[in-house]
Amino acid sequence: MRGSAQSRYRGRGMIKSELVARLTERYPHLYHRDVERIVATVLDKITDSLAAGHRVELRGFGAFSVKTRPSRQGRNPRTGEPVAVDQKRAPFFRTGKELRERLNMNGRAAE
Repeated sequence: MRGSAQSRYRGRGMIKSELVARLTERYPHLYHRDVERIVATVLDKITDSLAAGHRVELRGFGAFSVKTRPSRQGRNPRTGEPVAVDQKRAPFFRTGKELRERLNMNGRAAE
């Protein structure tokens, strides 16, 4: 992505609708509704796999997994009273080597 479209997204997060818009700009031969369906399907499959306890690896990008956080004793910030916090499962993302290298190019163009 070059020019104004690239600078529009630089330096801030991107939400799903912006990702769909950017992919639609980049691949004008695809219908917007098809790009929406593709993005939603990919994200749904990643979510389903994580919910089932599986790891999802996208080579060069990174790996999604689930970490289990044990139950613990927390505290209510308002009152200071101790509160039992149940065990939780949380998503975890580890970047891949290629993504890490692109992020750390030390000022060189990322294209």
